[in-house]
Amino acid sequence: MSPSPAGPGARPNPLRTLSTLPVLAVQAAWVAARVPRLPEAAGPRHGRTGTGPVLRLLVVGDSSAAGVGVAHQSEALSGQLARALASDFDVSWRLIARSGATTAGALARLRQEPPAAFDVALTALGVNDVKNGVALGRWLDRTEALHRLLRDRFGVGLVVASGLPPMGSFPALPGALGRFLGARAEAFDTALRARLGGRPGTVILPGAMPLDPAGMAADGFHPGAAVYADWGLRGASAIRAACPTR
Repeated sequence: MSPSPAGPGARPNPLRTLSTLPVLAVQAAWVAARVPRLPEAAGPRHGRTGTGPVLRLLVVGDSSAAGVGVAHQSEALSGQLARALASDFDVSWRLIARSGATTAGALARLRQEPPAAFDVALTALGVNDVKNGVALGRWLDRTEALHRLLRDRFGVGLVVASGLPPMGSFPALPGALGRFLGARAEAFDTALRARLGGRPGTVILPGAMPLDPAGMAADGFHPGAAVYADWGLRGASAIRAACPTR
């Protein structure tokens, strides 16, 4: 199914969606059967590195935050982000992430964590909400609640929310399924920017970066080391801009 002609941020046409449900179901079953399930990256989920002003960093998310697609956390998002910040900050970082996590699941997990103090949180969520059929308005409400919790329970002053990636470009998603999920991801990304993009202490990190299949993981769904490195550099740039060193 092609995206609706109403514009790049429009929701997929429900009538067209209904007409292609059998195709989408078959393709989803094919993906589930054929795409390998990769493990989360090994290695510590907290650490300290760098010199300069102390920066307490929390990374929250799904399988992409957990480092699925690379062997070790040093190659994954948290490791790449901490390393990119280490030249300017004494980075104390922690990762809270799980494969399959939706925004609601991450919110529930954070509510179970004891209160702690962080300066910056980077989130990597939304792909599973798109894939699992969560309604756009409900996802936005849960994202807003997650940001409130990060500020109220963890003292976060800056939330860097990763935008939705271009799911239609994922090598693992064929034909109509890729187009449908790509259109949904684009609509979610546009709505996220409209709802939260202009708020003080919030940065929406562009997620629609060009995806070279060679830079993706073996499953064609998760980032490889090159994509994680780019993500970490872009996240570090956003944090530096909002938290300049003294």
